[in-house]
Amino acid sequence: MMDFSPVGAFRFWQRNLLIFRKTFAFTVPENFLEPVLYLLALGLGLGAYLREIQGLPYVAFVATGLAASAAMFGATFECTYNAYVQFYYDRSYDAIVTTPLSAEDVAVGEVLWGATRSVIYGTAFLLVVALFGVVRSPWALTLPGVFFVSGVVFSAVALAFTALTPSIDLFTYYFSLWITPMFMFSGIFFPLDALPGWVQTAAWFTPLYHVVRATRALAFGSPAVAVPDLVWLAVVAVAFLPLPAVLLRRRLVQ
Repeated sequence: MMDFSPVGAFRFWQRNLLIFRKTFAFTVPENFLEPVLYLLALGLGLGAYLREIQGLPYVAFVATGLAASAAMFGATFECTYNAYVQFYYDRSYDAIVTTPLSAEDVAVGEVLWGATRSVIYGTAFLLVVALFGVVRSPWALTLPGVFFVSGVVFSAVALAFTALTPSIDLFTYYFSLWITPMFMFSGIFFPLDALPGWVQTAAWFTPLYHVVRATRALAFGSPAVAVPDLVWLAVVAVAFLPLPAVLLRRRLVQ
């Protein structure tokens, strides 16, 4: 039985927010560098030759996908490397569970904080690319909610892996075998229609595929297109949220 308190999870989330307020000036810009470089190299560089794709300007096609990936990376880095350092090196989690907060409070609070980072990075990147005419619909105002729900998914999976991995070096496999394939085959840079059927099927089962589709649909005013993807993300978020709580408790309470 899970020893979980919403108040306890909020307190842990609040702790992370206080730390973030002191570090955001140098942590936020570094997370923009990679997607901005991709946008410049592919969206503007390749976009000079490939004007439109699926009826959209190529730079807008890529920019909306990169906004979704920025949200993914924000949650993923928070619940992999950052969480691992707190867990294994700083022993912050061990200290926290000696307070009234439980291991489940720590896990859920960490996931919610990862989802918050997802909102911050995804929304901020979207505001930047809005200068390129990407945001064309008021429905784009709902995208922070999309980034939050998807952030729960990415954070829960990342924190579950963190709770299981015995070495920080193994995160190389997590990024190489999970994050990078999603980044390349989720429809960010090109449609998946021309790829083999098994690739399209595999992509459908990854969360980033649905975040990209929902982000692109809402940014261009097609909310009905986004509904199936939002339902998929919500169901997976609810299903995966307990996983890191169970695994983290096993590691912290022995």
